Amino acid sequence: MKKNIHPKYFDQAKVVCSCGNTFTIGSTKESITVEVCNRCHPFYTGEHRYLDTKGRVDAFQKKAAAAAQIKLKRGNKKEKKELKEEKRVKSLKELLSEEL
Repeated sequence: MKKNIHPKYFDQAKVVCSCGNTFTIGSTKESITVEVCNRCHPFYTGEHRYLDTKGRVDAFQKKAAAAAQIKLKRGNKKEKKELKEEKRVKSLKELLSEEL
């Protein structure tokens, strides 16, 4: 092995999770901070929850709610088209053909 090119190795590197769990491993960093560990990850705990650290789920839910409101305001396109056809001014030919 070449000397002075390898990083320093820590046998007792401390890992700290956002849930408060701590454990030690071997690493080139003296301390490591993680967001999810084996005690709080839904796969291991059996809980159903979102791991949303950047607010992506909330942003998606807001967009979906806004889209639903817009859809309600606009209404059905077929209904609008039918209403538009009814309000359209009819030509003389159409008026005469209706009377027959």
